[in-house]
Order: sequence, then structure tokens, then C-alpha cells
Amino acid sequence: MAPHDIRRPFKRAAISDQQKRRELSLQRQAQNRTEAQLQARRLASSILSFPNHNSDPQPLDLVPEPIVEEPETDATGDISEIDIRHAARLKGSEARRWFASQLMLPEWMIDVPDRLNEDWYVFARPAGKRCFVVSSNGTTVSRLRNGSLLHRFPSALPNGARTRESSRSGQSYCILDCIFHESDQTYYVIDMVCWAGISFYECTAEFRFFWMNSKLVESGACEAPSTYHRYRFSLVHVYSCDHEGLQTAYTGAVPYLKDGLLFYNKHAHYQTGNTPLVLVWKDESCSQYVIDTDNKGQVPNQQQYSL
Repeated sequence: MAPHDIRRPFKRAAISDQQKRRELSLQRQAQNRTEAQLQARRLASSILSFPNHNSDPQPLDLVPEPIVEEPETDATGDISEIDIRHAARLKGSEARRWFASQLMLPEWMIDVPDRLNEDWYVFARPAGKRCFVVSSNGTTVSRLRNGSLLHRFPSALPNGARTRESSRSGQSYCILDCIFHESDQTYYVIDMVCWAGISFYECTAEFRFFWMNSKLVESGACEAPSTYHRYRFSLVHVYSCDHEGLQTAYTGAVPYLKDGLLFYNKHAHYQTGNTPLVLVWKDESCSQYVIDTDNKGQVPNQQQYSL
């Protein structure tokens, strides 16, 4: 047999486009984290390398720093560059534009991810209105995917109601990724973006879910509605993607109407827009919204899917 006729006894399995994008997303996350660590090291190195003038003190000229006024946000400007702390105070069209671009959106699950049982979570997605819930300055606001206002109400979230115990500091705010379930008037929390002024954008889903499960219960937000807590918040049960977890998420009983399954990569940061690190699966057994219907509930002749 000629050398060029030698063939390998097997072929490598083809890697799907979605798997490639998952790997690229994780690589970008690692790169961003490395750059942040390098920046911190440079800052620490610069501070430590400053010369010590204690041996020969020099008189200091106390010159007040000039006061620089922050420019007002232009409605026609780049709203995506606004800091999360200022975004909690936006109003009108600016608020709608900003919040409409901030949710992390899943892709359809078109293949089985590598290391599914080790690196992924799964839970039954509640049917309802996807929204951001923001508590700040003694009030709580929920906004839909298009940025429109859903509710304005007091809550037990950090700085979410004007009570004596609440913090008056503008630094204390909270942003939750929720689904509002109409039938029981409950906000089901599926992710946490900020808590008490601390941002979790650069944290893994594994850490965000741990923090969410501990802090939300401690805050009293999961308790029954009251004068200073109009709507109840509830956590969804998150499972590992082993056989038992998948079976429970798919067929197990939940206190809400199911709308498919959501799969989260444990290492995924909270990314705005569509991401291959969060996947959604729907079929007739776990969702009643498998196919599109018109405003009369009739099935159209053509279906549209986003892959």
C-alpha cells in the first residue's frame, strides 16, 4: 500500500457551530478576567514602587481638586455605555433603550454540549413575562424585554422600599433577572445581576446561583406580600444535568406553568444579548408554547424559528 493510501481507522467527530461559539465565549471570558487581573497587578505594582519620602518630608501644597460636572445623558447618544449604577435611575425612553439591551438571552438547543453532566445546570423555565427587577432609592421597578415599565412597587429587596430599616445610600441597589408569573402574581428569579450595590456580571453562573439562593431568602423577598412588599419573589429549583436532574426538571411538578427547560453553563458570566452558554429546549411535554399562534390562538401556516 502506498504511503498516501494510508487512512486513519477513525474520524474525529465534527464540532458543531454552536459548540465552537461556546468555546469562544469561554475563552473571551478567561481573557477578560486575565486582563482585569493584570490591571490590578499593575496598579498594585505602581503603588508599591512609589518612592518613600518619609526620610525627607516635603511641604505639601493643598490645592483643591477641580470639580468636574458629569455631562447629562443624551437620548441620542450611546446608551449602552451607561454605568449600571446610573442605569437604575434612568427614566422614559432612556430607560427603555438601556434595559432592552441588557438581558442575557438563550439560544435554541440544537446539539448536546460537551461535558453536559459536569458543566451545566438545568431548570424548568416559568411561563410569563421576562423582565429586569431593579430596587433603588426606596422603590422597586420591573421592566420588560422591550424596556417598558411593568410594575412600580415597594419590596423587601435592598433599598426597595421607603422604610426605617432601608438604606438611604444610592450605592445600595439590586438588579434581578426574573419572570413574572401572572396567575400567582409572583416574580420567579432566574438570575442575579447586582445585589446591594455589588455587580455579578463577571461572576460565574455557579457563584451567582449560590449567592442568589442565600441572599434572596435572607432579605425576606420570598415572604408573602405585605404593605412594604407588594409582590412575592420565588426561586426556581436548579439541578445538575445528570440523569436524575434532567428527569426532575423535565417531568417534576413545579408551582408554575412550565415553558421549556433552560440550560446554564456553570462557568458562564452574565452576558448581554444572545449567548451559546445559555440554551433553551421546548417540546410538547414541557411547554405549551412550542409553536407560534396568532392573537386569536390559531396556528399560522408558517412557523418562524431563531437558531
